[in-house]
Amino acid sequence: QVQLVESGGGLVQPGGSLRLSCTASRSIFSMGWYRQAPGKERELVARISSSGITNYADSVKGRFTISRDNAKNTVYLQMNSVKPEDTAVYICNGLPWTGLGNYWGQGTQVTVSA
Repeated sequence: QVQLVESGGGLVQPGGSLRLSCTASRSIFSMGWYRQAPGKERELVARISSSGITNYADSVKGRFTISRDNAKNTVYLQMNSVKPEDTAVYICNGLPWTGLGNYWGQGTQVTVSA
């Protein structure tokens, strides 16, 4: 089974930047970031395949960038021009090569506030 370890969450001012990291215990076909704010459903923020194909939520296009380092089994989320509505728990997700499982990290809090 795959373990996911996240880091990089914290407090950031509106318009600022933050970088999240997630490292998997082994190679994963697809890695991504979800987020969940209080009272709202969990939503996909961005996803990236092993070959570099990306998918973004409309709300973050042009502001967030997802990338990965396959040698380190690590995915990153560069968050630029953040807004208060970006405040949420961000959760790392992994989809294995077999398509059999769906792995989740513990989540890291991102708070956008002046």
